[in-house]
Amino acid sequence: MSDMARLTSSLGLCAKAGKLIFGVPMICEALRRGGKSAPIIVIEASDTSDNTHKRITDKCNFYKTRHVRTECTGEQLAAALGKSASLGAVAVTDENLSLLVEKYI
Repeated sequence: MSDMARLTSSLGLCAKAGKLIFGVPMICEALRRGGKSAPIIVIEASDTSDNTHKRITDKCNFYKTRHVRTECTGEQLAAALGKSASLGAVAVTDENLSLLVEKYI
């Protein structure tokens, strides 16, 4: 099993646990709100636009949140998580699950 398959599998586990935020607008809002549901790590798809990449990077830097751009495209990320539309990014909101996801990045 490749690291990419393990990454998407662990993200699926996070989604089942309800500890995953889907999409750039929702992630930006969660970063702004902070608190218990604040993202621990943000995983960005490889095919996001320059503008979206800058938006995510700036937000993560401002709120001191780990940010990683993966080799997964938005379509692959969405398919792995059972979503029909392409996903620009997802964020893990649980400390322990974020450690699991980080193993495969």
